[in-house]
Formats: sequence, C-alpha cells, structure tokens
Amino acid sequence: MKLLILLLSFLSHSIISQAQILKKPIPDKLVVLTFDDAPASQYSVVAPLLQKFGFGATFFVCEFQPNYTDSTLYMTWRQIQELDKMGFEIANHTHTHANVSKLTQAEFNTQLIYIEAKCDSLGIAKPGNFAYPGYGLNAQALEFLEEKDYTFARAGGSRAYDPLNDHPYLVPSWATNEKNKEEILLSFEQARDGNIVILTIHGVPDIEHPWVNTPPELFKEYLHYLKYNDFTVISMRELEDYIDAEEARKLIAPDLTKKLAN
Repeated sequence: MKLLILLLSFLSHSIISQAQILKKPIPDKLVVLTFDDAPASQYSVVAPLLQKFGFGATFFVCEFQPNYTDSTLYMTWRQIQELDKMGFEIANHTHTHANVSKLTQAEFNTQLIYIEAKCDSLGIAKPGNFAYPGYGLNAQALEFLEEKDYTFARAGGSRAYDPLNDHPYLVPSWATNEKNKEEILLSFEQARDGNIVILTIHGVPDIEHPWVNTPPELFKEYLHYLKYNDFTVISMRELEDYIDAEEARKLIAPDLTKKLAN
C-alpha cells in the first residue's frame, strides 16, 4: 500500500511539473540551430541557405579576439544587424569569447552588457539567451545569468535537451565539425519523446578554427536532411513557445554532473 501511495505521489508530482514547465507538448523532430563566434561565413553562406530552407536559427555573437577587426574572418556589426532584420535571433556569447567560469560577477556583467549595448545601438532586440564560450561554466555562472534574467543558456555535451529534467541554463547540444557527420545524423533521431536536438555550429567554413569547421557542402546536406524528413527547425528563443523557462528554473535543480562539454 505504501509503495502504491509513493508511486501515485510521484506520478502526480510529475504531471504537475510537466504542466508547469511545458506550455504545449514538444513535437517529435524539433531541432534548434545555433551558430557561435560570428565568423564571416555565417552572413555570406549560412544566412542565405537558412532563408532558402525557411529555417530559424540563433546566432551567438562575440568579438572574437584577437582577429575580430579582420573583416574577412568575422562579421561586422552591420552584418549582424542584417541577420536580425532577416528574422534570426541575435544572442549573447560575451564580448571577448570569455571563459565565464573564471570571471567575477562584475566582469561577467561587463562582458554581457557590451553585447547588449551594441545590439541596442543598432535596434536589435536585447539578447535573452546565452551560450558559454568554450563550454566553460560553473554554478556561479548560473547565478549570474539568473540575476541578468536570461532565459536559456546553451552548453555542449553531445546529447538531447530534455526540458523536464535539464535546467534552462544547462541546455546541451552537439557541435558539428567536418569529421562527425555520422554522429550528427544519428543525433537527429533523438528528437523524439519530448527531447529536442540542438546543434552548435561555427563557421561554414571556419577559416580561423579548423577543428570546428563545417564545410558548406556538409552543412547543405544537413539542411536537406532536415527539410526532406519534415523536421521543424527553430531558434532558441522559439523554445519559449513550448517551454516556460522561468518555471523550469524554479522546479529543476541544476545538475553540473551531467555531461555538458565535449
């Protein structure tokens, strides 16, 4: 009898938590595309292809040091503004691609505020989502994000995002490169049963960081696969259509023991 009561209590709590966290059911085949570091190819190659396929995406921008001023390597802020006008989400990746696990709260705020101010000066909506540069994070960074009222924060981990168990500041993703095509294609199969697949993509191609290079032809192959297998492809901010992140932050304890970096 006690076991039955405990089971019913668990099921009741699970149903209540699900109702509080989910605004509506997570459909199968839901994928989020995110792009880091603002390499120039995200404007010249990525954005036109996303528009062609009708896909949403999030661009986590920073001024990558030390070569940001080389316009052949990185997007200008005017190009970032154009991405916003195209309907893509512009989100925060810190000013200098800083390892936030090593920052004080004042330093962290300065890094975020710089990107927020640049967006404001160009009429771009204030960034509401964050990605950890180099996947560097700690418990303190989550507290800083909470005080800044960010909605989601993306990490690594090479696993699917479960909104009922993963804290909104510990959203996992797969990172693409030119050698892990099979892994990425297999990852799409995990976009089911309430789980969401999120990709971290850098340059297409990535000239300065070849270890995270995604060749344009491979990127096109992923887009074709998603399109012709009827996936829904969105930005991180569109996750708010499905998930009440504020409630999730209240109900889900952050678990930094889960795999969060590649």
